[in-house]
Amino acid sequence: MTRDFRLLATGQTLSWLGGGFQTVALTVAVYTHGGGPNDLGLVMASSILTMLAGTLFGGVWADRLQPRHVMVVSDLVRLVATAGIAVMFAGGGYHLPLLCALTVVSAGAGAFFTPAMSALKPLLVPAAQLQRANATLSILQTASGIAGPALGGLTVAAFGAPAGFAVDAVSFLLSGVAAAFLRVRAERGPRSPMLHELATGWQEIRSRNWLLGGLFGATIYHIANGMILVLVQFIAVERLGGAHAVGWISAAEGLGGLAGSALALRFRPRRLLRAGWLTLLLMPFWALSYVWPGMLTAVLAGAIIGYGGLMFFAVAWETAIQDRVPQAVLGRVSSWDYLTSFLAMPLGNALAGPLSARFGMNQVLTACAAVLFLSAASQLLIPSSRNLTRATPEPSAAEPSAARVEEPTPA
Repeated sequence: MTRDFRLLATGQTLSWLGGGFQTVALTVAVYTHGGGPNDLGLVMASSILTMLAGTLFGGVWADRLQPRHVMVVSDLVRLVATAGIAVMFAGGGYHLPLLCALTVVSAGAGAFFTPAMSALKPLLVPAAQLQRANATLSILQTASGIAGPALGGLTVAAFGAPAGFAVDAVSFLLSGVAAAFLRVRAERGPRSPMLHELATGWQEIRSRNWLLGGLFGATIYHIANGMILVLVQFIAVERLGGAHAVGWISAAEGLGGLAGSALALRFRPRRLLRAGWLTLLLMPFWALSYVWPGMLTAVLAGAIIGYGGLMFFAVAWETAIQDRVPQAVLGRVSSWDYLTSFLAMPLGNALAGPLSARFGMNQVLTACAAVLFLSAASQLLIPSSRNLTRATPEPSAAEPSAARVEEPTPA
């Protein structure tokens, strides 16, 4: 891997680890200062809504400017906002409006960072090594998602919630420094009005049936998955052993994610997207394991298998987009991709309670598992999705270009 890729991977690993510290610190800080579920929900909703509002605009600016510049500024803004939260709680104060405001600032910066990183990654390695690079980052992110909260819990327990926020703030600083030292540059053309550039990103999606179908399929998938993620928490607590079971299930999901990413690192099929949709078909079996046989051992096995398929698909999907979408519009296309998650997942979360109260948890889980299966299987009916091949050869000694721009491939 190249020097620039190693820099990005190092900076992002530290940032992902820091995010785990903040996850623990936020819950503990709100609780210990007298806040309740309503306060925590308001803070989390503020973050999601800000990401929802800013993602598409972040995609435009990622394609207008050098992606690394957007990433550096975003990290600096998140550094200041997170440090502000640490100072507030360290001073013994708890001001919900201020906490929400700082969360909005941090989430807004994150809405610009994510598309910029997506636009940057294909520039860091030879085109033939994209899948390997994506799989490597997936492994690092999944491992950080396991280690971060664990280390964060120990730190917050020993030094208090402000220390968790402080570690997260430092992680943004280190991520920004790593991004600042990247040497790669992207070619950028003249700018157009904001709405025109947004429409151009959507037109790139519409011109590719595999991409348009995938986004719609993912939207339906995320609605169902949003319901599942709420209901399985209750089932784990009520039927499978409480907090002990939740911890084991979370570990199994992380192990499955690592296995799926490791598989993507080694297994490089020519029709990568077809393989990705096929492995995603494993996720419904994870959801169904909570219904039948409904035993902890079955759920653990389902989590490993299902999340393995999910992470392999994630690498395949991202690689296909990077491989087939011109770099000049990659930020905008990626932002539309992220938007489907931000829109659909909270909707599914909100529907979980009312639907389970009306029909029962087992019935809703079974229906959602069927939706997961159909939303993935339906993509295999789209010829351009089923037969999409890599536009680049298998890994070779080719050197990465400063800015890889490809012509759109007809769907």
